[in-house]
Amino acid sequence: MEKKRTAKGDILLIAGIAAAGIIIAAAVLLFSPHGSEVVVRVDGTEKHRLPLTVDTRMVINGRGGSNTLVISSGEAWIEDADCPDGLCIKTGRISRRGQSIICLPHRVTVEIDEGSGGNNHSSSADIDVVAG
Repeated sequence: MEKKRTAKGDILLIAGIAAAGIIIAAAVLLFSPHGSEVVVRVDGTEKHRLPLTVDTRMVINGRGGSNTLVISSGEAWIEDADCPDGLCIKTGRISRRGQSIICLPHRVTVEIDEGSGGNNHSSSADIDVVAG
């Protein structure tokens, strides 16, 4: 059997695709807006909405366990959790809108949001029906 050889063109193509991916990822990270609030949900239900500007440490009681959320210097992270895998801790710090930390065993999500500007966290987009 004849062995296939990798052509220089193939290597250049792979390197180009990898470089483009790195540039796109860096641009998304650099230009994605910072959020202003941390939204904590347990079992899909919003439990807390906290500002990223106020240093906070709180225990979130999920299904079958707890997670310790820390907010400091405009970032949020899970410092401690009694779940078996600890992936929520390994996620690290989040601060940009749309980033999230998820603890599947406890059914806890922590997500960065842009905030509501002080209007009780709802907008006209959140209203399905207006009763008269």
